[in-house]
Amino acid sequence: MTIHAFAATEPKSTLTPYSFPKPVLTEGEVEIEVSHCGICHSDIHLIDDDWKMSRYPLVPGHEVVGTVRETGPGVTALKAGDRVGVGWQSASCGTCEWCASGQDQLCAKARPTCVGRPGGFADRLILSERFAFKLPGQLESEQAAPLMCAGITVFSPFRLYQVQTGMKVGVLGIGGLGHLAIQFSRKMGFETTAISGSPDKEREALELGAHQFIATSDPAALRAKANSFDFILSTVSASLDWNPFVSMLRPNGKLCFVGATGGSISIPTGVLLSKQKSICGSNIGGTKMIREMLEFAAGHGVKAKTEVLPMAEVNSAVSKVRENKARYRMVLKNQ
Repeated sequence: MTIHAFAATEPKSTLTPYSFPKPVLTEGEVEIEVSHCGICHSDIHLIDDDWKMSRYPLVPGHEVVGTVRETGPGVTALKAGDRVGVGWQSASCGTCEWCASGQDQLCAKARPTCVGRPGGFADRLILSERFAFKLPGQLESEQAAPLMCAGITVFSPFRLYQVQTGMKVGVLGIGGLGHLAIQFSRKMGFETTAISGSPDKEREALELGAHQFIATSDPAALRAKANSFDFILSTVSASLDWNPFVSMLRPNGKLCFVGATGGSISIPTGVLLSKQKSICGSNIGGTKMIREMLEFAAGHGVKAKTEVLPMAEVNSAVSKVRENKARYRMVLKNQ
């Protein structure tokens, strides 16, 4: 059997049709017929080799939804016909302290879904059953796909850093990550403020569940929120002056990064010491957390806002993500 995909042949190239023989399934692997695949900014970084880890031809895609069609030796948790989701991670050692605690994403042998192996911009995907997750029936496939990366990325830090009901949370950046973070934050019972450089997103941010909105272009509004937040989740990819946001934290407050800015952070240590503030990060989520996120999203109506295009129009969809014109997640669909 031949797998049909779209691949980049060199850094920054457009994607072109690419076919390769289906490999024989090894121990614990499953073959998934891909129905939907979201497009993440990480896919753009991989296409362009921004992280110097790409190998060409490169088949991107790590927000995958599809149906199990074949199971390899030793597969016990999945069967043919199961609808599953796949995210950034495709493998880990399965035995270290991190894997044993469900934090597989921290395993030294963790492997991405579309680095060194073909990803989800294809009609088939093969990977370990441990990283293919049964999807609750309430989640529609096109909305579930972005949850597999964007969704777990913003859900995980709320749990990891034990943000509690009633706490005041700021979500910085209202895009593919931020629009989901607002929904999770509100549904978890946090007092949620959307913080954005795009004032035209205020109405939609409030509709998504934010209690209030702050435009970063208004310095007075930022200063007025000094000492206001227990937790600020930064989903932006731009490098900013982070001092105003640290000033917005209450004692013991945290500024948590899930968006990769590519820049450095310069904060006077005295600012952190005096009120016990901290800066932290969060890396997707392990298998245990992904299952919890999917159940929470299904039970509380958290939905990605998507625009769906046929897989054959992959370059048009990628262009919209590059140009920040997606509102808020592009999803490819196999016909």
